[in-house]
Amino acid sequence: MADQEPLFDLKAADAAALLARDKPDEARREVMRLCEAMIFAATEPLGEEEMLKRLPEGTELAPALAYLKAEYLSRGVNLVRVGRKWLFRTAPDLAFVLQRERQEPKKLSRAAMETLAIVAYHQPATRAEIEDIRGVALSKGTMDVLLETGWVRLRGRRRAPGRPVTYGTTEAFLLHFGLEQISDLPGLDELKGAGLFDGRLPKGFGVPQPRDDSTLMDDEEPLGDEPLNESFASDLPEE
Repeated sequence: MADQEPLFDLKAADAAALLARDKPDEARREVMRLCEAMIFAATEPLGEEEMLKRLPEGTELAPALAYLKAEYLSRGVNLVRVGRKWLFRTAPDLAFVLQRERQEPKKLSRAAMETLAIVAYHQPATRAEIEDIRGVALSKGTMDVLLETGWVRLRGRRRAPGRPVTYGTTEAFLLHFGLEQISDLPGLDELKGAGLFDGRLPKGFGVPQPRDDSTLMDDEEPLGDEPLNESFASDLPEE
């Protein structure tokens, strides 16, 4: 599957070129139909591993999904990938048609947005690491809000004194911000272009390359079944 990953990242022009130069044969077209049916019927984003379980053994999933994604680019709904899961989503240019009046949810505080950004770019991150980057103490309620939104999750524990909890982002975070993968977050040049960095930056300043691999890092260990007791109380949302 790893050598097929680039097919999933086709941009609009590349997808159009793919369809123009190479038409899918009957066998691949049948796989496309099966994938289309499974994704359409799923009540939530459908994972690639789950699709492979339902397809004939030896099926090449990546090319079929690449063709299917390309064919949906010009339609009212697009086929999009979030992490390693797939779903149909309204084409961005038609969003205005489906807009309706609704109560605006309460916006996140500045502290919560800063914390979310740090977790997204520096995950896995502990509470102490977040505080070190922000330069101020992190209130218990701030992390509580992010956990309740479902945008931040408990990953594991750092292999360090006190075994602090590590935090990372979720698929819900990707879905809300319209990202296929965490590496789609803007880099330094894009942030500058958006006017978020003004003036001269400190020498050596950079934006880390974010990653959200679900596999624990070498310096992490599983949360385990033991309760997050008093020694980790600062990492727990309030009751």
